[in-house]
Amino acid sequence: MAGHSKWANIQHRKGRQDAVRSKLFSKLAKEITVAAKMGDPDPDKNPRLRLAVKEARSNSMPKDVIERAIKKATGGDAENYDEIRYEGYGPAGIAIIVEAMTDNRNRTASNVRSYFTKHGGNLGETGSVSFMFDRVGEITYKPEAGDADTVMMAAIEAGADDVESDDEGHWIYCADTDLNEVSTALEAALGESETAKLIWKPQNRTEVDLETAQKLMKLIDTLEDDDDVQNVTANFDVPEEVAAQL
Repeated sequence: MAGHSKWANIQHRKGRQDAVRSKLFSKLAKEITVAAKMGDPDPDKNPRLRLAVKEARSNSMPKDVIERAIKKATGGDAENYDEIRYEGYGPAGIAIIVEAMTDNRNRTASNVRSYFTKHGGNLGETGSVSFMFDRVGEITYKPEAGDADTVMMAAIEAGADDVESDDEGHWIYCADTDLNEVSTALEAALGESETAKLIWKPQNRTEVDLETAQKLMKLIDTLEDDDDVQNVTANFDVPEEVAAQL
């Protein structure tokens, strides 16, 4: 499997999450509401909701905001959102997957298409790039959770498929259908994880130069700033020497 993206570490270090905290909270609340509406409002009985709440907590969303998002679903006044995946190519032919939740498909499709066009990419058909990614569960731990061998053993016993560790943390991967089960088993062994979520994991990554990295950053930032877009994934990585110039 492809290694963990240094790009994710760079984004995290630059504190982009803080810059868009209110927008991030809105996206997390939307996922909580949708998960609660589709299943049981009790996170212990609804794996998707449990993972959504966990992700919200890991991003320091206040407890009352989380509870309000759940109540919105059970109160019957929640909007109806469609979950849609868009696929396309960015600058230098980098494959990009955009996951959205929208109450207006036409608006979202039009916006996403225009973002790709304005930033040197093009939107493709569904399935045009997703074959280059694997749908998996990703569970992350901080370095303090243990050394690489300790985390590896815990992951194997929990039923995970792959582990990647570096000085910034541990990334544990499992089948998408096993995420809740593996996450729960790991919590018993290592304590609570930082995040546990479904992702699109690139089968291979393309390293990009500074100019391409800057163009991709603009496209991804624009996509992520759209209220309907939940997640953006791309199959590129940034070499350390390029990262230092960003």
